[in-house]
Amino acid sequence: MSQLLKKFKLQDMFLGAYEKLVMKQVIPYQEKALRDEIPDAEKSHAIENFKMAAQMLEQGSCDGEFYGMVFQDSDVAKWLEAAAYSLVHRRDKKLEKRMDELIALIGRAQQEDGYLNTYFTVKEQNRRWTDLQEAHELYCAGHMMEAAVAYYEATGKDSLLQIMRKMGDHIYQHFIVEKAEGYPGHPEIELALMRMYHATREEKYKELAAHFINVRGVDPDYFKKEAQSRGWTVWNMNADDREYAQNTAPVREQKEAVGHAVRAVYLYTGMAALAAETRDDSLKQACKNLWNNIVTKKMYVTGGIGSTCIGEAFTKDYDLPNDTVYAETCASIGLMFFAARMRELEMDSQYSDVMERALYNTVLAGMQLDGQRFFYVNPLEVLPGISGEAVTHKHALPQRPKWFGCACCPPNVARVLTSLAEYAWSETEEIIYSHLYIGGELDLEQEKGVKIRTETAYPYDGTVTYTMRTNKKKAEFTFAIRIPGWCKKGKIYINGDKVYSCKKGVRPSEQMKVWEEKGYLYIWKAFEEGDQITASFYMPVTKVYANTKIAADSGKVALMRGPLVYCVEGVDNDGDVLGLFIQKDSMSAIGEYEKNLLSGIVPIRVEGVRRKRTEELYSMKKPDDIPVEITAIPYYAWGNRGLNEMRVWLPEY
Repeated sequence: MSQLLKKFKLQDMFLGAYEKLVMKQVIPYQEKALRDEIPDAEKSHAIENFKMAAQMLEQGSCDGEFYGMVFQDSDVAKWLEAAAYSLVHRRDKKLEKRMDELIALIGRAQQEDGYLNTYFTVKEQNRRWTDLQEAHELYCAGHMMEAAVAYYEATGKDSLLQIMRKMGDHIYQHFIVEKAEGYPGHPEIELALMRMYHATREEKYKELAAHFINVRGVDPDYFKKEAQSRGWTVWNMNADDREYAQNTAPVREQKEAVGHAVRAVYLYTGMAALAAETRDDSLKQACKNLWNNIVTKKMYVTGGIGSTCIGEAFTKDYDLPNDTVYAETCASIGLMFFAARMRELEMDSQYSDVMERALYNTVLAGMQLDGQRFFYVNPLEVLPGISGEAVTHKHALPQRPKWFGCACCPPNVARVLTSLAEYAWSETEEIIYSHLYIGGELDLEQEKGVKIRTETAYPYDGTVTYTMRTNKKKAEFTFAIRIPGWCKKGKIYINGDKVYSCKKGVRPSEQMKVWEEKGYLYIWKAFEEGDQITASFYMPVTKVYANTKIAADSGKVALMRGPLVYCVEGVDNDGDVLGLFIQKDSMSAIGEYEKNLLSGIVPIRVEGVRRKRTEELYSMKKPDDIPVEITAIPYYAWGNRGLNEMRVWLPEY
């Protein structure tokens, strides 16, 4: 956690409402889910597993058996991290007390040598570190390390941090001192160790992160050898599938994003974090190669990644089906993590553009508007009766469940939405960067002599106003504003004077230095009390056309406005979206903001036709076309009004 999270107070109509929802509804709901207190929801047992592990260590036996996924501990860790961020925004003594009690329980479940994992403590005590491919020991440790850092930086309490330092030291002893072979089957600990390093300045954690990154793929058959020698298995995974685990080659030689999408972007995030810290140019170039492959050939228009349920994985370039897509919520969150670390390697607006696309579309779609149901998979096309039912579509549910047996996504969404300042802002000694447009106040009075007040109705309005509060003293620094990639017509003003337009570029000024570089407008000035910078980004409805190599989108268009991808649902279109065609030269109308519709949205209406359905499977006669007005809503809001057909890409007529 950077200090910016503590220094930025959200006061935003849109994302601020999400932050409040998570703090008031989602975090308590998810705590109940972890304690198995949600009626008719899938059982978690995650906290109960820690109780049993503590019993096992204290008594030599426990009441019951381990239940859930081998990585069930990580659900608790991510919830703790989200709850820690919430304490930054609103101190809650009762929540903090329950967290302290849970942390104490986690400490009781830690073995004397520092090892912490309830699956192995309860179920497989003699098989620690023998199944790196499947068993997620390092993955669970990584998530708990992130929670430990978050709680320490939020509250100053180091109880969980000390637990995870002890676990980190145990891992260091095993893999570095004792030179045990192997690397994580599911990457995550790499990025977590970098966070531990920044929080503690213990060099061993950076060294350990570098070790796991550097040895990965050097022996691409490691998991195969491990499987042959261990004599047991968790899932009987295919140890020959090198792509799935991103171990086809050493990471610096990897140029294509392959395999399990979440594992991939977590790994790439750790690589980018290490490259930024060590100034490793070869690692930086590998990150850029992998980033470019994802965003130019393997990313959905919604910022979703991972196109197949088989291995929750990337497939081939341009293979982006809409109805059988996986696009796991966690994968888009991991893409946000990757983008944030890439900004540390080079400040380029493309990273924040992709981050914004993932956040406002797939990540928000991963949670129902009331915060009590969640998507794991985020399809771009849904047909009730097929989606969630046909054997090829069982994963693509048409409605959000209350919880999951594999519940990695819900607490992941919560921890992102309670740490938005981490993605919206960054700073160097001389520059303050505004990456995402979120209303609130950033207090940098101590560092830069300024408080920056941001006012906006984004993402439904493209005007963003920054007001500088300097207590009547001048504050010299550079302020950098991202020019969003979706904006083709926009202007930026300082105290009413235009200094930039998308079409004409920078206008020179004698009072300040203004320049544009890699998608950011930089303004150096001796800012005074009340100075205002106003960005006005024009937000028309835009038709998006896919590369012709994407078979699923051939002859179709998607609608966007600003950062929001839109979709059509049956409830707004007489129950039938598969028969809708957008007219080629149609005019689009932007509706009024409707505060009572889907928690407040701006719908879009576009001219089109409905192809009349017939009872025949095939016909030699062209069906009748009926002129209609098509209503579209933001993709993030779909699935909140019952069972519906839904489509993002519509054929153009």
